[in-house]
Amino acid sequence: MWEFPGGKIENGESAEDCLRRELREEMQIDIDPYAYFGTNDHDYGSVCIRLIAYKAAYLAGEIALVDHDDYRWIRLEELGEYVFAPADIPFVEMLDKNEI
Repeated sequence: MWEFPGGKIENGESAEDCLRRELREEMQIDIDPYAYFGTNDHDYGSVCIRLIAYKAAYLAGEIALVDHDDYRWIRLEELGEYVFAPADIPFVEMLDKNEI
């Protein structure tokens, strides 16, 4: 399944700083999370997670995957061609409705 990039917020870290750090660590790129997009709490049964999404601008770096098998830049109209993790689906639906 596909997921949006990100990760666990560390103590004392803002959601925006977490996203910057995670994309630097996982993909070797720098981004600027410029606007809050939404929050989704999801219960996987054994664990509950909270995803906090931001609109972000790409700043620099060439994508080099550290923790992942693949990545894609896609157009909004291509969202339906991918199977997303359950916790990410509300964000996909927001994007699909052009709530960006």
